Amino acid sequence: MAHSNPGEAPAADAGVQRAYWEGPGAARWTGGYAAVEAVFAPVAALLLERARPAPGERVVDVGCGCGGTTLELARRVAPDGHALGLDISAAMIAEARGRAGEDAVDFVVGDAATHRFAPGSIDLVFSRFGVMFFPDPVAAFANLRRGARRGARLAFACWREAKRNPWQIVSLRAACKHAPRLPELGPEDPGPFSFADPDRVRRILDAAGFAEISLTPVELELDLAAGRGFAAAIETAQRIGAAARALEGQPAAVRAAAVAEMRAALAPYRRGDSVALGAAIWIVEAVNP
Repeated sequence: MAHSNPGEAPAADAGVQRAYWEGPGAARWTGGYAAVEAVFAPVAALLLERARPAPGERVVDVGCGCGGTTLELARRVAPDGHALGLDISAAMIAEARGRAGEDAVDFVVGDAATHRFAPGSIDLVFSRFGVMFFPDPVAAFANLRRGARRGARLAFACWREAKRNPWQIVSLRAACKHAPRLPELGPEDPGPFSFADPDRVRRILDAAGFAEISLTPVELELDLAAGRGFAAAIETAQRIGAAARALEGQPAAVRAAAVAEMRAALAPYRRGDSVALGAAIWIVEAVNP
């Protein structure tokens, strides 16, 4: 699933999401790849620490996007291991393949819910914000588990409640003073916050057959500027997250007014060349029994 770009994909079936990530979603993500990877680097570091990829292991990166986390996984499992980056967006997979140089990595266009994994071939299922958009999450995780060996690990990051994620909500509220509000999603509708409820996550993974399920709450700050100054933060806010989605397709005058509002809303968070706002995630871990 092409959802390394959190908070942006529409809640819809896989076909609609695929079309989205072939179009505006992919264009924004690939166009600002380096900056966006820098913004989410703290999450990747935490998740990699908990996932513990080791030399010789075979890893699947679900919703790999442009492949930043997949390439890091490949480096960690080399020389005898292998990393597979899986995403529904052909455009993002093409971008990822253009960056790949390691023999230990492959990128495939596919849906984790239906992709045919070789049974027992996976040591680690990994995802940074790529699992919250499954139309049928139990079926998707069950499919991933069928490809996992006994004792294989699952490790992914997902967002907690929207109110705990001002990095996204501050810009969205500002943008929606001028742009139309995004459709309201139910708590279990596919979307960036669909895994905010820890009890729901446990139910899904248990129903899919995983065991030793744990959720670790993490609070951190995400620097929208990635140390590159206030203008970079405003650019990033227009590129990723819910505000970017709200501005999509809006007339130039609406976009200009919304961006001005976003500048005013983000200004209090400016600290030198950084614009850091709070974020709250779950690090979810489980085992294939």
